[in-house]
Amino acid sequence: MNIFTPHIASKLNIREAQVDATLDLLEAGCTIPFISRYRKEATGNLNEVQVAAISDLNDKLKELQKRKDTILKTIDEQGQLTEDLQQRITASWNATELEDIYMPFKPRRRTRAQIAREQGLEPLADIILKQRERDPEGIAQRFVKENVESVEVALQGAKDIIAEKISESEGARKSVRSVFRREATITSRVIPKMKDEEKAQKYSDYFIFSEELRRCSSHRLLAMRRGEAEGILKVTITADDDECVERLKRYYVHGSGPCQKLVSETVEDAYKRLMRPSMENEFAAISKEKADDEAIKVFKENLRQLLLAAPLGQKRVMGVDPGIRTGCKVVMLDAQGNLLFHDVVYAVGHKSESSKPGSPTPLQRFKDIALKYKAEAIAVGNGTASRETSDILRQIEDIPTYVVSEDGASIYSASEVAREEFPDQDVTVRGAVSIGRRLMDPLAELVKIDPKNIGVGQYQHDVDPTKLKHSLDQTVALCVNSVGVNLNTASKNLLTYVSGLGPALAQNIVDYRRENGAFISRSQLMEVPRLGPAAFQQCAGFLRIPNAKNPLDGSAVHPESYPLVKRMADDNGCKVIDLMKNPELRKKIDINRYVTTEVGLPTLHDILKELEKPGLDPRDKIETFEFDPRVKTPEDVVTGMELPGIVTNITNFGAFVDIGVHQDGLVHISQMANRFVKDPNDVVKLHQHVRVKVISVDRRRNRIALTMKF
Repeated sequence: MNIFTPHIASKLNIREAQVDATLDLLEAGCTIPFISRYRKEATGNLNEVQVAAISDLNDKLKELQKRKDTILKTIDEQGQLTEDLQQRITASWNATELEDIYMPFKPRRRTRAQIAREQGLEPLADIILKQRERDPEGIAQRFVKENVESVEVALQGAKDIIAEKISESEGARKSVRSVFRREATITSRVIPKMKDEEKAQKYSDYFIFSEELRRCSSHRLLAMRRGEAEGILKVTITADDDECVERLKRYYVHGSGPCQKLVSETVEDAYKRLMRPSMENEFAAISKEKADDEAIKVFKENLRQLLLAAPLGQKRVMGVDPGIRTGCKVVMLDAQGNLLFHDVVYAVGHKSESSKPGSPTPLQRFKDIALKYKAEAIAVGNGTASRETSDILRQIEDIPTYVVSEDGASIYSASEVAREEFPDQDVTVRGAVSIGRRLMDPLAELVKIDPKNIGVGQYQHDVDPTKLKHSLDQTVALCVNSVGVNLNTASKNLLTYVSGLGPALAQNIVDYRRENGAFISRSQLMEVPRLGPAAFQQCAGFLRIPNAKNPLDGSAVHPESYPLVKRMADDNGCKVIDLMKNPELRKKIDINRYVTTEVGLPTLHDILKELEKPGLDPRDKIETFEFDPRVKTPEDVVTGMELPGIVTNITNFGAFVDIGVHQDGLVHISQMANRFVKDPNDVVKLHQHVRVKVISVDRRRNRIALTMKF
């Protein structure tokens, strides 16, 4: 059994056998999507979220083990590693507890206590701390020598040693920590000289703010920390000093007398000079980590919903990147997303083109392009002039117009990926292409952009970047593999996220496809350079070949199960394709006959689902949407209006809704339903079409408050 198995099982409330089997598969190089989809018998049917949680906690425990090894080695080199100490360190899986144990042995800079020890004052400190002597000054006189000038210096040195011992005591730290955990308060105040600065106004809610730290939400804490980083706010974390000191005195001061008075003074010094700053830093770090985790969780869910947004599919699309001064960049894409044509149409706020006598109107220009290239849909970016442009485009009959998020399009258009795809086009053309492709297949296009630039996060630029990247990359991979990838049309970027591949093998697949033409079977993957049996096992089930000679190559049935499906067909006296087309034949299959030690009912049920709907895209169908024609700018928005909107971002405090005025409104979590709502995701989803009512408009801070309560 893996040494981490018991701890992971207890932490995640998953049976040890399931955890151990999952860790074995992970150690063997299996990916999370592969394990959750094709190794259900081994894991006891764990889903991808549970497998990912096991993987993440395993990685965390590995790092903790490295820290334990370092601590043990350091203490051993000092000659102070006792058997009891070694057992305590080995048995602990709590990072805070480990650091408390290690603190007295940690190499440190030259402190006041260290100087006092070098002066030979540690015996005096021990005598005072025992609190048995009635004349500490008389005893201190014995320690006055060349490097200790007076009794006062000797006593102060002894107190410094005692203070350090108290601050490093595991019991003392636990006692003070319990007060901070229960009562710590986070406070923010505006820095006076910044109060009237324009950039400070977005933090006005935190100019005078105080709240129990344990109740402070992720978004408030991160907002305060950002304000602090920008030099606008001063943020502090405090606890009840009197209670902390009193707790320490009860622990260290015994009775009354001169020594007890010295120890009492030392306790106060130890707390205020050493322990309080340490605890404030510790709880600042803990609260920041907790806020990061919550923000990342919100971002992951938003990203998942965005990546799994409804695709239009392979249609001929006109992509329009709206603009005023520079005009609308228009592109035409074929059903595979290839660029056929591009031009500029000055549609909004520009008179030079349409005002010329005999010049076609912007509507006519758009219509001519759409008809010439047989557009089946129009994608309009949601940026500047989006409303005005989409109003024109909707006048083109029989071609639906969809508004598409532009977030990250400019990042993509200037990226190396875009330059590789369109080396001869400028950034404006690339941006319009991205908008058009996002309508066709959001997942395939958005994987080309760093997830944190997609615009659905909550303070994503303020959280731990390493943790954020890991979580978002994991989310993208799970989404890509849950949908599946067309092996013959997928870009390198999309293939990179497929289980078992990565950038190098993805590039090799693209190169092979370019040199040899389209893949005709999954087995052909074995001919791709450096794609061996292990990689094939991990990736094959997630790569689809529509209309392949073997119909299973277009499904999620893994090649390792092909012989099993053939047996099912043979037993029914038919071909595999007949099983896929004829539900009556599938009903005759008794799956219990095919259970083996390797293949159980979970896999067999999955196979039957795939035979029924091979390669089914799990995403919803796309819908058209129109904003209220009465509102086009924030000035048009009036309290009491009922408006249609699109959910653009979900946070843990509510949802932002686009109502068509270039300024999203906020539906606070308290305004989402006529009941208590714990999580906004229980009520709305990203890109959901909703109806909202305006409850307030703050034009000074550009805030629109909305409600979904009717």
